[in-house]
Order: sequence, then structure tokens, then C-alpha cells
Amino acid sequence: MKFVSEYRDRNAAMEFSRLISEAATRGWNIMEVCGGQTHSILKYGIDQLLPEDLELIHGPGCPVCVTPVELVDQAVLIAGMEGVIFCSFGDMLRVPGSVSDLLGVRAAGGDVRMVYSPMDAVSIASANPERQVVFFAVGFETTAPVTAAAVLQARRLGLENFSMLVSHVLVPPAIEAVLSSPGCSVDGFLAAGHVCSVMGYEEYEPIASRYGVPIVVTGFEPLDILEGIHMCVRQLEGGTCKVENQYLRAVSRKGNTAAVDMIREVFTVTDRKWRGLGEIPGSGLQLRSGFRDLDAGLRFGVGHIQVEESGECISGEVLRGNRKPDQCPAFGGECTPEHPLGAPMVSSEGACSAYYRYRHVRKQDE
Repeated sequence: MKFVSEYRDRNAAMEFSRLISEAATRGWNIMEVCGGQTHSILKYGIDQLLPEDLELIHGPGCPVCVTPVELVDQAVLIAGMEGVIFCSFGDMLRVPGSVSDLLGVRAAGGDVRMVYSPMDAVSIASANPERQVVFFAVGFETTAPVTAAAVLQARRLGLENFSMLVSHVLVPPAIEAVLSSPGCSVDGFLAAGHVCSVMGYEEYEPIASRYGVPIVVTGFEPLDILEGIHMCVRQLEGGTCKVENQYLRAVSRKGNTAAVDMIREVFTVTDRKWRGLGEIPGSGLQLRSGFRDLDAGLRFGVGHIQVEESGECISGEVLRGNRKPDQCPAFGGECTPEHPLGAPMVSSEGACSAYYRYRHVRKQDE
């Protein structure tokens, strides 16, 4: 298959492994930002092809995982209200709030529906004018354009029964938060190719310069990641700190300007709380004043809800890259995909789910 099979070539992977080993004269810590990259690394054993002292650190690049508990609680509360159809991507349905999750609401009789696009929610609202339809807008910059398009479409259709609970977050401020955290040991970054395909990578250039770290925009196939690691190591060994683009087939420096313009038409930047990371200034999107009537938090009066995170789950340490999932005492025991304590065990991009799927030895198999 074009652009897939050729990026999974075993011989090429082994050659990149050799080149990385030759280039690395000391240990380095490289953080892959995106959870999709983490899953590829674990699935294909990419970390096992690297020198022992070259460490891959898993970053906060899973939007489901970083959605704060209070937003899940707000979603649960709205979804349980009479006359509401609550629409969400599938990954969010099982993310635990402080008391329940969206699947629990559905089991109790709430009308909670999995959709594949916010446009599906717009269609549902159009077909059900007597019901309030709410879409749970979760994601990085990658999904923000289609969310913005759904807002504009709802406005064009004059839908008064459609609103959104918005939890869009931005990657560059999260990278800065990691670099600014006490004891940060990250030497370089692999940036998420799909985010940069929308936004470009100009925003990363001042971060690389300010903090003295190389940032390599990387795809998601094994050879993408290995080449990205090689590019990052070469910069580290050469003492340079700039943004490089490995993902040339999908990413340009300025990104998709039409998509960016649509995001800016509908959203404005705001401070956002991240699960496990706390509040990060300028790291989220909220609806602009002209669209605030579509803000479900305001419409249903739940925006005031604040919740403390459970101490049982170390997902914050995992998302900051301080600990690996299998270093959690609950991993694979009290915390499994069937009974998760935290979002990283639920999401298809979560580091904990990747470790459980690809590295965990279940007791019945031992």
C-alpha cells in the first residue's frame, strides 16, 4: 500500500538502527509528543532497536488523556439531563470522571451516542429539533478545523438546539510546560506530524531556540520515527537546536492555511487545565464571543464544576514523562482497559493502553 508498506521495511529499519547507534556517542532523552507515535514505538519495538542509553520518553500527546476530570464530569451531568442527545467520539465514552463515565450514563438510560465527526452531531441536531444535541469537542489542533466547520454549519442552518462542550488543547504550550517543569530531562522532541500538517511548525521554532532543544516533526510509521530519532540525535551530537521536518510528504512550514483560518474564525486561545499537568496558559481553545451561545457549559450551567484528581492514578506522572506506565503499582491489576483508573488506559493513543496491549504479560499467560 502506497505510503505504508515502504515505511515498514525491516531492512531499512535495521539500517536506521545502525545509523542511530553510530551517531549517538552518549545517552540522550527524546520525548515523542504524540500518543500515536507511542503506540507505533511499542507495536513495532522501535525502542528495542536503539542504544541502551538512548531513552524514549512518552509525552502528553493524547487529547483524551489530558481532558480534565471536571470536563468529564460536566459531560456526564449534561448527558444525563432530560431531552439531551450527547454525542462524543468513542474514546471519551469510557474515560472515568470523579463518579461515572458516559457509558454509565447510557446504561442508566441517557441518550449518549458515538459519532465519527462533529458533522454527525450537526445532522442529529437537524433531525431532532425538539431535543438539545451536545457534541463533546475533544482533540488537538488536528481535529479543531472540523469542529470549527461544524460550528459554522450549525450557524448556517440556524440550529438553536446544537451546542458544544469544548476541550480542544494546543501542543506548543504543552511542550513548553514540559521543558519548564522541575527536573526536566528531555533533550529533544519528536513533534506530532498530524498536528503540524494542519498548523505547520513555525510555532515550534522559538521554542527550540529559547530552550536549546532540537524538535523534529515526525510521522507515525516505523521508518518515520526512526529517521526522526536519527535527525534528532545528529542535532544533539552536533550541538544544534532547530526545527527539522522529517514528515515532508504531509507537512509544510506554514501548514494548511485554510484550516488555520477556520480555527481562528471560530475559536480564540484560552488558558486550559490538563489532566495530570494542571493549568497551562494559552494552551486551549474556546468559542469566540460571536459563538458563545453554542457553549454547552454556559447553556447548561455546568461550567463552574471543579474536581480534584484521584490520587490512585499516576497518569499525571506518565503524561509528564516522569514515569513509564508499567512503573505504576496499579498497572495491569486494578487498572486495565476494562476497568481503567485513568484516561491513558482507555484512549487508543494512551501510553498505558499501548503498554498493556503490546508489552503487558497477562497473568493467565505467565
